[in-house]
Amino acid sequence: MAAPLNLVLDDALLNQVWARLDLVMDPELDEPVTDMGFIEAVSITNSEQNTSTVHVSFRLPTYWCSPNFAFLMAEGIKRQIEVLPWVGQAVVTLQDHMAADEMNAAVNAGASFGSVFAELHPDEDLAALREKFDIKAFQRRQEVVIKAMIAMGFLPAEILTMPRALVEIAEFTDPETTRQKARYLAILDDKHLAPSPRDLAFPTYQGTPINDYPQYIGLLRSVRINMEFSGSLCRGLKRSRYQEADLSGDIPVLVDFTTHNPTHACR
Repeated sequence: MAAPLNLVLDDALLNQVWARLDLVMDPELDEPVTDMGFIEAVSITNSEQNTSTVHVSFRLPTYWCSPNFAFLMAEGIKRQIEVLPWVGQAVVTLQDHMAADEMNAAVNAGASFGSVFAELHPDEDLAALREKFDIKAFQRRQEVVIKAMIAMGFLPAEILTMPRALVEIAEFTDPETTRQKARYLAILDDKHLAPSPRDLAFPTYQGTPINDYPQYIGLLRSVRINMEFSGSLCRGLKRSRYQEADLSGDIPVLVDFTTHNPTHACR
């Protein structure tokens, strides 16, 4: 028996929403909030052209995750979903966070971070913060592609002068490398660093040629290691906080004091 048409349509719309959510990055980690498991629920009301409301709730690994990072993600969720032509409004709800009420009110009203968190972050410039994370994202993606080209047999001297066209036609068997190649080319376009196939495939974020290859690769490696460590830490904290880890022992652990756990009630 075929599914009712309205259910099929709802599923199609939800798939579109999730596809947009895949484009929202944890700014510190350059990983989709969907892959990080931050998205808790998505729903659609009033499924009509240009008038639909999409509700998205998300939560982060800790109660005290930095408000500016959280704001960037909430703002990104709202912006990405409202690109969809059938969406009239996206309502974003951050859960279980020390600044959730202020954050939700600000993001859904279109207010700026500074207007709400001026006392907590008086000198915060989210544009500068976004740029800082964009640089790290660029460097992490670039290292993956450089290492893949080296593995294909190219020499460091060839990497320094390689045109973008050569990277575009390169085929990798590793799915993660293929994914990062597409993301690297996308950031080259977004930042206007290599718009032409003849442009350098591997410039610095400032658009200049790489001068000291060993030193530069060392920088990229350190960025990757820090981001991978932070990502592992975030995933572990989230699993523990929301009881997704094995907490079957009798001895209370830190997570028992940060979230309700009747099994490990204080004795």
